[in-house]
Amino acid sequence: MNFYTKKSYTKPFSLICLSVLWLSFTSSFAQGEIKKEFLQSGPMVGYSEMSEIGLWIQTKKAAKIQIAYRPKIDLSTNKPISNTTFQLTEPIQTNSLTAFVAKPILKNLDHSTKYEYKILINDKEISFDYELKCQTQLLWQYRNDPPKIKFAFGSCVYVNEPKDDRPGKGYGGEYEIFTSLHKENVDFMVWGGDNTYLREPDWGSRSGIMHRYTHTRSLPEMQPLLGTVHNYATWDDHDFGPNDSDYTFWNKDITTEAFQLFWHSQNTNNIDGGNDVASTFYWGDVQFFMLDNRSFRQAQNYKAKNKSYFGQKQVQWLIESLVASKAPFKFVVAGAQILNESAIFENYATYAEERTQLLEEIKKQNIEGVIFLTGDRHHSVITKLDRAKDYSLYDFTSSSLTAGSAPPYQDENPTAIKDSFILRHNYAIIEIEGKRKNRTLTIIYKDKDGKELYSLKIKEDELKKNKK
Repeated sequence: MNFYTKKSYTKPFSLICLSVLWLSFTSSFAQGEIKKEFLQSGPMVGYSEMSEIGLWIQTKKAAKIQIAYRPKIDLSTNKPISNTTFQLTEPIQTNSLTAFVAKPILKNLDHSTKYEYKILINDKEISFDYELKCQTQLLWQYRNDPPKIKFAFGSCVYVNEPKDDRPGKGYGGEYEIFTSLHKENVDFMVWGGDNTYLREPDWGSRSGIMHRYTHTRSLPEMQPLLGTVHNYATWDDHDFGPNDSDYTFWNKDITTEAFQLFWHSQNTNNIDGGNDVASTFYWGDVQFFMLDNRSFRQAQNYKAKNKSYFGQKQVQWLIESLVASKAPFKFVVAGAQILNESAIFENYATYAEERTQLLEEIKKQNIEGVIFLTGDRHHSVITKLDRAKDYSLYDFTSSSLTAGSAPPYQDENPTAIKDSFILRHNYAIIEIEGKRKNRTLTIIYKDKDGKELYSLKIKEDELKKNKK
């Protein structure tokens, strides 16, 4: 049965009931068989703008993909929208050259609207046991106060595959954390790097790299989250290349291709016209700056002054973009910690000159509202850097989602909020609400079951220059 057409029946009632039951059974069976044969992973909801939404889906083999969609709720009034018909996207044929990935775009949409959508593979609808939904952003400017925003943040996703894993107990686990994330009903999720873990069999070939991205993305527990909230990402070493990798990684062109294939962000900057994945996006009145800490990075053990981490072009782009931004909260997202002063592992402090330059420019340019979102460390913590005659900077580290946990070194990170350390699988929920120019941010760290572990509130005024 085709879900966007209607048929009428004039059979006797009992025959109608039997026919409906039989058609329902055969339709469900057929849908299940098509899904089993063709669907690899997804769908995933990507970026959201006021008139456009990016989607993502991956098949097991060549197939025709279309999306049927229609408006469901007017988000400006929270009232249902009735008597609407489904529209269809242009068909996309998946193929092996692009890992059987399709990235359909829903165009010419109404702003401030929640949409429902359905997946067609080879002209057949595929059913799911959760609602497929997405939303365009709210048009609030010059009309109302900015909307309440709720998003999730996390990093470090290891999904076991024994044939390729190192000997011993699997490094990944507690995948039910994605079920808890799905229940949070956030607007979107920010993935802070190490979103997949490339392994020794993967690094040397395109097929190995595409396999690892596919294997991680296909985790069953992850699917409802992907299909119902918008997703934005940057990367760190493990989705870029080997552990602690830098710009010398020989297959960085392929991992860049894989990253761009497996995420659907609209605003990729290509700062140097090449291998970066940096991007920026707005949600409501908040702006995010997704940094690339791998493509321009020199080797950590390379002995030189002014070693490149983000690179001068990216640092300059970031500073000028922060100056131009009108957002009360400006989230700078990077794979590794920015404010931790301990020069260990891959903290920005190991690239002291560039880190000093960035922090001094934030101060010099009087940039307000900056908050760093970071991952990598396999524990979570909030770092607070107090500054003379200026507001305190915060670094919210959230790690890890499913990869193994690791405690901090003794006496590291002297400006950390000591009771914010979390040494188990976790994620962060960040809510921003309140009237314009009087917004309040709340961050809540939660464990795999959604139990609260730590929380902190920050008012907009606390992130403005202190003249005292």
